[in-house]
Amino acid sequence: MDAIAVKDQVVESLEEGKARDIQVLDVRNNCDFTDWMVIATGTSTTHVKALGQAVSQDAKAAGYPPLGVEAPQDPEWVLVDLGDVVVHVMTERARAFYALEKLWSVQPAREDDPA
Repeated sequence: MDAIAVKDQVVESLEEGKARDIQVLDVRNNCDFTDWMVIATGTSTTHVKALGQAVSQDAKAAGYPPLGVEAPQDPEWVLVDLGDVVVHVMTERARAFYALEKLWSVQPAREDDPA
C-alpha cells in the first residue's frame, strides 16, 4: 500500500468515525520523516481515543500496521504513526492550543491534488 492509499484510508476511517475538521497536510517538501500529516478533531477524550483506535485497526486490517500509537488514558491528543502518514486526533482545546497547521506553515492538500 502506497502513502496516498494509506492517507486515503486514514481519512475514510476518520470520516466514518465522525471526526471533525479533517485536514490533510502534504509535508513531503518540509520534513524527511513522513509524507503526510492528517489532523482531525474529536468531540471528547473518549471520541479522540475511539478515532485513534479506529485508524490503527483499519490500517492494520489493510496490511499497514502502525509503527507506534501514543494515547494516554484520557487523551486530549492521540498520535498514530503509520510511517508515511502521521495522524493527529485532538480535542478542540488541544488543537487550538498546538495549532499544528500553522506550525507546519503549509496549506491543506486539495482534494483534486493528484499527488
